Amino acid sequence: MLWFTEQHTPNVRFSIKIDKQLFSEQSEFQRIDVFESEEFGRVLALDGYLMLTEKDEFIYHEMITHVPMCVHPSAKRVLVIGGGDGGTVRELTKYQNIEKIDLVEIDQRVVKVSKMFLPKTAAALEDPRVTCYYEDGLKFIRHVEDEYDLILVDSTDPFGPGEGLFTKEFYGNCFKALHEDGIMVNQHESPFYKEDAYAMQRAHKRICHSFPISRVYQVHIPTYPSGHWLFGFASKKYHPVKDVNWQAWKELRIRCHYYNCPLHAGSFALPNYVEELLRDVED
Repeated sequence: MLWFTEQHTPNVRFSIKIDKQLFSEQSEFQRIDVFESEEFGRVLALDGYLMLTEKDEFIYHEMITHVPMCVHPSAKRVLVIGGGDGGTVRELTKYQNIEKIDLVEIDQRVVKVSKMFLPKTAAALEDPRVTCYYEDGLKFIRHVEDEYDLILVDSTDPFGPGEGLFTKEFYGNCFKALHEDGIMVNQHESPFYKEDAYAMQRAHKRICHSFPISRVYQVHIPTYPSGHWLFGFASKKYHPVKDVNWQAWKELRIRCHYYNCPLHAGSFALPNYVEELLRDVED
């Protein structure tokens, strides 16, 4: 019997029973594994950390994408940093008004492996509006100014290849790369376990220094540490709830399995312990 096990803390482990291992490779940047499981379908892991499962990836990808797109439905140029599995791009391609999607992924092998083993997630990477750049997102963004309506930071955790995507320099460069009404959304870690909460606070503090509007919203992702996950919403102009035309988004008739407008509004109502963690780092 084979189990995939991820260490969430020194005292907590999360395991999925695996039927078989479909792929394993050490790329230039990280170890890439794909497993087949009865409960969660195919599982993608990088350096031993679970990135997605076929059963629940729609939750993450819908919430990182449709929240900012509902706030800024006229967005035409979008940058995705990370996200080599293609799930975020898949959700973006549901919007006919988007003209250009740039994907910056440091590890080309993640894209190739996702296309091979996770076709439901990666299929939209073939959309003609998508251009893939295989380079470090931190270096890419340094040379961009007033280019994008929306930046989605679909990164791994703040160590290893994704470490640079949680720095003050990076968030400042994202601000510079956005139009005057631009929005940045980033995966913001979990508030539940101590080390994850510290990483979340550190990122939030740095984003607050770069953007005039900085909010956090929550989502339930069963296979992520604690299941309680956060996203950061940073904006130059738009408030994520007060400035939304809900009817305009509904008229797009975009089909989602998780996201809806009432959930969007409610996701910004945070538990007290999370509010306290955020207040501790807000100046």
